[in-house]
Amino acid sequence: MNRNPQEEIEGIEEEAEAVYVTLPACTVEKVAAPPDQRFLCFSQYFLPIAVCWLILLVIMGLRIYFATLGQESAVSELMAANRNLTNLNDKLSVLENQITNLTAVNQELETERNNLRGPIQNISRAQCSIDEYGPNVNNVSERQCRPCQKGWELINSCCYLINGPPEEKTWEEAREHCRARSSDLVVIQTQDEQNVLRRYSRNRSWIGLRAEGGRWKWIDGSDLTQSVSYWIDEPSSAADGQCAVTTYLFRWRSASCAERNGWICKKKALSV
Repeated sequence: MNRNPQEEIEGIEEEAEAVYVTLPACTVEKVAAPPDQRFLCFSQYFLPIAVCWLILLVIMGLRIYFATLGQESAVSELMAANRNLTNLNDKLSVLENQITNLTAVNQELETERNNLRGPIQNISRAQCSIDEYGPNVNNVSERQCRPCQKGWELINSCCYLINGPPEEKTWEEAREHCRARSSDLVVIQTQDEQNVLRRYSRNRSWIGLRAEGGRWKWIDGSDLTQSVSYWIDEPSSAADGQCAVTTYLFRWRSASCAERNGWICKKKALSV
């Protein structure tokens, strides 16, 4: 059926009114009232949210405050510790200077002691020599000097110390013993000296003669000559490590320098 435009318009308006009437009332209300509901919701939750944010800001502020306060305290402690270390370092420097000064003083005292040790030893030796060459008899003030020390035998112008059993030494040990007493092993230079020593020595005794480089030499550096030779059996060679030792009647024989025997020391007598 053909309808005019006016009728079509009226039909559309009727259909729209019918749709509007069939809509639920709550829908119309919800559509009509959203702005008021949003305002009411905002009003209800704004205050708690604001309080929460205020508390959070207060907490953050307190944390920042105490953190800053702790840092200041730590800085103060570090500065105090640094001052203490500086004071200790200054004291250590003073102690180091004192130690250096004391070390220098100690070295000076050590040098003075070493310088004094020689004269003291010389005085001790001199006193010992005085006591040995001129003993103080019965505590009298006057001393009577003698050319040889106590225990030494004066033969012509020399002093002899004859050592024998039970004390025995190797040739080197015997020589060291003589040297410690400002003497040395005897060097026999004449027949008369040989004959005189024969009367005093009855034991095997080292003398200052030994083999060196295939030759017999005295300790004064001189060679043994045939004119002064008193071997029992003259050795066929002068092997190194062999020394001369006296036997009964003061005759000589070759023996290992490592053997242990008596010995005879010799030195010049004092002029009295």
